[in-house]
Amino acid sequence: MAQKQWLIITIAGLIFITACNLATVTPTPQAVLSSPIAPTLPPPATATQTFTSTPFPKYFTEEFNSDLAPWEFFQTGGANSATVNLENSLFEIYITSPHTWYYAIHSANEYSTVNISAKVDGNTDGSIGLVCYYSESKGWYEFNISSDRTYSVLFGQWLAGGIAKYTPLKNDTSGSLEDGRITYEMGLTCQEKTLILYINGNPFGKVDVTRYGLTEGKVGITASSFEEIPMTVFFDWMKVGEK
Repeated sequence: MAQKQWLIITIAGLIFITACNLATVTPTPQAVLSSPIAPTLPPPATATQTFTSTPFPKYFTEEFNSDLAPWEFFQTGGANSATVNLENSLFEIYITSPHTWYYAIHSANEYSTVNISAKVDGNTDGSIGLVCYYSESKGWYEFNISSDRTYSVLFGQWLAGGIAKYTPLKNDTSGSLEDGRITYEMGLTCQEKTLILYINGNPFGKVDVTRYGLTEGKVGITASSFEEIPMTVFFDWMKVGEK
């Protein structure tokens, strides 16, 4: 079973604050994280790519066979920029540097009770995740599956420009997960006080988030690399629906 460690990544002007002691750390030039459990994210204004929002239904199935509007993308960590590509109705994220985190937020609508699911496929040494209740001012929840049979649920929150706090809500292993390639249908239901986690259509975890107070926000997806590169992730489809 993989050992999880919390280290510090270098991003100019970024500071990572762990949920355990909430201490402020000054980044150093060569520091890295061994796992993408709690990356420091850049402020939304520094998003690497932005696509203009267009009218979009609230509940939908994204099959990635057209353009990427109204998705918004940003990256944190990594020496190289990740590449996004649409091909054969697949949304590909190609990461060529270790310790790189890439996020895509669907900006068209906000949701109170919502179910997100996605068919995902990725090679070893990385993670794939779903995001709900994303709000620049209030924070977001994130459910990640890693290639070492572990999963995590996080509460992320902007503190100031370039400063983010992450609170791990759950870190564990699951018999529903396998070592190696990440090939699953993963799901996340967000219903104000509770998050429900799914693998291949089966619920396997529930997290009480009452104390964090999020009640609505945007949805999204994420992918990240660990030590081994390149990391290639494919999203076959993503569904957003009512509970």
